[in-house]
Amino acid sequence: MLMSKKKNASVPAVQATADDNIAVFGAREHNLKNLDLQLPKNKLVVITGISGSGKSSLAFDTIYAEGQRRYMESFSAYARQFIGDMERPDVDKITGLSPVISIEQKTTNKNPRSTVGTITEIYDFLRLLYARIGVAYSYNTGKRMTRFSEEEILAHLFKYYAKKKLVILAPLVRGRKGHYRELFEQMRKQGYLKVRVDGEIQDLKERMQVDRYKIHDIELVIDRIQVQDDARARIGQSVQKALLMGKGLLFVMDNDTGKVSQYSKQLMCEDTGLSYEEPSPNTFSFNSPYGACPRCKGLGTIYQINMDEVIPDYAVSINDGGLVPLGEARDTFTFKQVQQLARKYKFSLSAPIADIPQKALNVLLFGDENGKLEVDMDFESNGNGAYATEYEGVVNMVRRYFNDSSSDYVRNWAEGFMQLSTCPECNGARLKKESLHFRVDEKNIAELGEMDLDKLHGWFSGIEKRLDNKQNTIAKDILKEIRERLQFLLNVGLSYLTLNRPTRTLSGGESQRIRLATQIGSQLMGITYILDEPSIGLHQRDNMQLIEALQRLREMGNTVIVVEHDKDIMLHADHLVDIGPGAGVHGGRIIAQGTPQQVLQLNTPTAGYLNGKREIAVPAERRKGNGKSLELKGATGNNLKNVNVKLPLGAFICVTGVSGSGKSTLINETLYPILSRHAYNSKLVPMPYKSVKGLENIDKVIEIDQSPIGRTPRSNPATYCGFFTDIRQLFAQVPEAKIRGYNAGRFSFNVKSGRCDVCEGGGMRVIEMNFLPDVYVHCEKCNGRRYNRETLEIRYKGKSISDVLDMTVDEAVEFFQPVSYIYRKIKTLQDVGLGYITLGQSAVTLSGGEAQRVKLATELSKKDTGKTIYILDEPTTGLHFQDIQLLLNVLNKLVDRGNTVLVIEHNLDVIKMADHIIDLGPEGGAGGGTILCTGTPEAVSDCAESHTARFLRKELTINN
Repeated sequence: MLMSKKKNASVPAVQATADDNIAVFGAREHNLKNLDLQLPKNKLVVITGISGSGKSSLAFDTIYAEGQRRYMESFSAYARQFIGDMERPDVDKITGLSPVISIEQKTTNKNPRSTVGTITEIYDFLRLLYARIGVAYSYNTGKRMTRFSEEEILAHLFKYYAKKKLVILAPLVRGRKGHYRELFEQMRKQGYLKVRVDGEIQDLKERMQVDRYKIHDIELVIDRIQVQDDARARIGQSVQKALLMGKGLLFVMDNDTGKVSQYSKQLMCEDTGLSYEEPSPNTFSFNSPYGACPRCKGLGTIYQINMDEVIPDYAVSINDGGLVPLGEARDTFTFKQVQQLARKYKFSLSAPIADIPQKALNVLLFGDENGKLEVDMDFESNGNGAYATEYEGVVNMVRRYFNDSSSDYVRNWAEGFMQLSTCPECNGARLKKESLHFRVDEKNIAELGEMDLDKLHGWFSGIEKRLDNKQNTIAKDILKEIRERLQFLLNVGLSYLTLNRPTRTLSGGESQRIRLATQIGSQLMGITYILDEPSIGLHQRDNMQLIEALQRLREMGNTVIVVEHDKDIMLHADHLVDIGPGAGVHGGRIIAQGTPQQVLQLNTPTAGYLNGKREIAVPAERRKGNGKSLELKGATGNNLKNVNVKLPLGAFICVTGVSGSGKSTLINETLYPILSRHAYNSKLVPMPYKSVKGLENIDKVIEIDQSPIGRTPRSNPATYCGFFTDIRQLFAQVPEAKIRGYNAGRFSFNVKSGRCDVCEGGGMRVIEMNFLPDVYVHCEKCNGRRYNRETLEIRYKGKSISDVLDMTVDEAVEFFQPVSYIYRKIKTLQDVGLGYITLGQSAVTLSGGEAQRVKLATELSKKDTGKTIYILDEPTTGLHFQDIQLLLNVLNKLVDRGNTVLVIEHNLDVIKMADHIIDLGPEGGAGGGTILCTGTPEAVSDCAESHTARFLRKELTINN
């Protein structure tokens, strides 16, 4: 009320348009400088600025955090006692804020069972479609299954079970929990004597029940009878009764073999008697025991023994450790068993394994043909006599340790001899064979899951013409939902994905765009959506699709706030906010806002790059490399089509192409594992390839990705880069520290003596949330300073160890300038544009781009050999134009030292600076996987087939 008296103040304007704006007053979160800001509602708002200027602090830590806090306050007091209170962001007031939904870069789910199909719900609709209109085929004969009458079932029993004794069972309970006391009592009172519970036939007794917390299968024994002509009437009555009680399903158990067959009035093969249960959506779920492949439990992959790890070299003897799981010869029980085998099969443990007869080696590895072998153990020398023991085989021993051990150490040891391979039973389809033999338009559900989304959408487009009238009537609404969701995914540039693609393999940008598509499909209105760089991993060609998706979200009546550096998205915004002017303490202010056209007229770094007054200049001359090369031939992983590629060493190489064209498969999943095995003897398994030449020219390979440098508040840039050890040793040399007897360990927040005993050196306390992610709050004893009072009393140049951790990199560079060995390492952080972060900044607060640059700085501070290859995957993520220039300076320094820098990138400012480009395409998914062109940016820009070339041509023209 007090504010409204100031007629000329900006507040009355906010009050008058409160319904049209989200108004933020006094935002001070992190580095924000008491910001006052108005964002128009129901518009596309883009917040930009150099890295670390405070964009995420405003969008996520202020606006989104306040929206979440208000949502939590709407819970009852009872519910809040379990959830706890969310801390209010450091802001005076926010008005006009509608419910908020955050769509961030974090990958959706690391669970191997989570796929694109499951998180978008498309697979759920597919399961429903197949359960309702799927046509069943026999997996024995391939013939279409039909529904049988009671007479046909009876005829089948007399044809295939003549003269045999059978038990006719009626299924009452299928895979459900409960004690079923009332059911058993009801059946007993009806005169039945026996039931089959979980595969075991039992007498029906008074007060009988089963474990209520376990899943059970219960069948009622209807009759036990021999199949012969004089019993036909009785068998017919039993079949009729079983089908009635089993709701159209009966089981027949062969009394001699115990084999159980299903018979159904629903689906049955006339030739073989094979019967399927009536399909339900769970029949097609790889997360349900009723649909999952029994071998791989619905994962599509299984661990199998890798014999190359068990016996890496056949020229080595068993005594010398040739059988790696056994180790070298020693006095153990297993080795005594092996010695007995050697005597029995007449081979020497000192001879090379290659000399052992194949039959003896098979027994040694696998036991006998039944899996185990009895060995006579002679311990007469110890006075214990002789006895027989079972020998299971080395391979079976490793498998047993892997499957049964409760020790993580033992299981990890066993895993070292195994490799993940496609399940041989379902061939990676994840489903049991019955489920895979239901088809719609001659395709099973797994085949649809492997199709690229654009092809899948095309397959569904005209499907009504290929279905009969009954199927069309049933499937009408399901098909509508599937087509809509597929279209949403295509609209955000994800046409190259498949429904079976595991979510753990998605990049941050891909998972964010999937969630964006899901939100568009939810048709919500009146929401404030906050997105964090949705253009990550997206080729320039697909930018307009993403922009249209954001605009569609806005047109539904939502406010869309995007933190973004992409030029196209900025220029298509309704309202553009530029935060700066610098990073960290030098940022946190609004330096420009308005429509993109208004911002372009201003003199700010962002405006300069947008209007062309400032640019990243193309180098006058391209490096030709050092004359050596790395040549990879025959790469066929994922969608690669027998790719041959030659990389000139000692150059800046850029791998480009539309999203899904095969860049990551070629570099991260094929080339990097090859180089890692060569340089470090690692166990990474590359995707299939034929040959590689030139490995002798590489002695070190470093992959710098965007994964976090740590997952707890303890991890920070100082510890990751390694110079914190030097700083601690410096503090230990202070005279006061020497007098007190403090060593370098005293200044570690991981050692009890010097750290705060409440937060144990974390500076934060973890509050465990029952239904939400854990919350970190400042330690009330040390107030986030990590150390106890005595440690903080030691000062170097007037600063305690905690004060040093609170310094920005820029401040630390100046502070430690006289100490050259520390200065050099901290300076590299400044060189990669991270001068604004603090040395002790928690790793959990660093963005993916910042984490990647911390890793880059760490490698820069190390000595290189000039034969190092650096691999970076989209290093421009989270970087402003100005920061990209800094990054390019650093990468060029590495190349100037003789190293090779290999970058996967979509950003044209990086692509145009490369010495050599490898462009994949022409499309994503199945339409990609070939190399379109290679060479300098100028040469690649002439490639007619390349989408990258079209945009690169414009960029090179602008620079000239």
